[in-house]
Amino acid sequence: MKNKKSLIILLITIILFSIFMVLNIYEYHNYTNIYNQKLATIITNVKEKYPKISEDEILKIINKKNNNSNFLKKYGIYEKDFLIKETKNTFYKYLITNSLVFGLILLIIYLLFYYKDYKTNQEIKKITKYIEALNHKNYSLAIDDINEGELSILKNEIYKTTIMLREIADNSLNDKLNLKKSLEDISHQLKTPLTSILVLLDNLIDDTKMDLSTRLDFYTNIKREITNMNFLIQSLLKLSKFDVNTIKFNPANYKVNQIIDASIKNVSLLCELKKVKINVNYITNIKLYCDYHWQIEALTNILKNCIEHSLPDSVINIDYQENNAYVLIKIEDFGKGISKKDLPHIFERFYKGRNSSYDSIGIGLALAKVIIEKDNGKITVESNKKGTKFFIKYFKI
Repeated sequence: MKNKKSLIILLITIILFSIFMVLNIYEYHNYTNIYNQKLATIITNVKEKYPKISEDEILKIINKKNNNSNFLKKYGIYEKDFLIKETKNTFYKYLITNSLVFGLILLIIYLLFYYKDYKTNQEIKKITKYIEALNHKNYSLAIDDINEGELSILKNEIYKTTIMLREIADNSLNDKLNLKKSLEDISHQLKTPLTSILVLLDNLIDDTKMDLSTRLDFYTNIKREITNMNFLIQSLLKLSKFDVNTIKFNPANYKVNQIIDASIKNVSLLCELKKVKINVNYITNIKLYCDYHWQIEALTNILKNCIEHSLPDSVINIDYQENNAYVLIKIEDFGKGISKKDLPHIFERFYKGRNSSYDSIGIGLALAKVIIEKDNGKITVESNKKGTKFFIKYFKI
């Protein structure tokens, strides 16, 4: 941009210099013609009066260097005066012409600078209005400028800032909406277990003569509902943190078999209760770049779902491998399977398929999907009446 300004200034200078040179050359030629004509008249008259004098002698006298100012003073002509009236008229004519040309040039330059200054002030006023609008949280402005210039650069920087602030505002709004939705989900999902607990407590309070067996059943049901509520709240709080981007992953290289073993340990009690065995095809040298604790959380939720849908005394197989593009973990159960109608929705929050157990909340797989995708992964599922397979790919790029 500075080079362009320098080029314009240089071009104006060259144009002005060219105009001055043309005027000076033209003026010089006019003076030369006047003097030559007057000298020609003098030489002709001298030749007529003194025929013996040659033209060369006359020219030598004219070109001879001497000071004849004293001679001219006798006639009232000084060095600053014009001897030839026509020269005087020509001088004044060019003086007026040059003054008009210079005045016009100065006027044009002034108008150019005034126009430039006016445009600059207008742009500054626009930019001031843009900034005032931004201060009032109006991020819907489109002020990108494809022109060059310092103000255009400033406008483009303001435009970038506007885009950034707009994104921040949109993200903030989305975070608030997600948080609102999460709170609504929590409220909705807590209504059922709270209602059950209140009904059971009312029965216990109203029936003081309730037999011990029924009372113990009520206590067991209350404990189960509270346990479900606790799991629901913890899961929803985790999902809400992901929704508002407050979860910070700490990825590092971990062996896949360590993550799988920790996940199996978390569901060992469920396996014992349902008599489900988990088989793992161990390969100890495969590593995964991920957040260790969150991936254990994801795999634990997937294993819980597999156990929930498994038949008693069945098995769950875990196999994993790697290639140049990704690490693949495959988890397969041999349970009731997931219907074609339910399959596209199993990763949606609070979705419960027809084969889900009574205690299922429908949030574990949704949380697992969010965690896996956060760690540059992807989860897919295949299912039929003979069982379900989960495929988890953690991409290396």
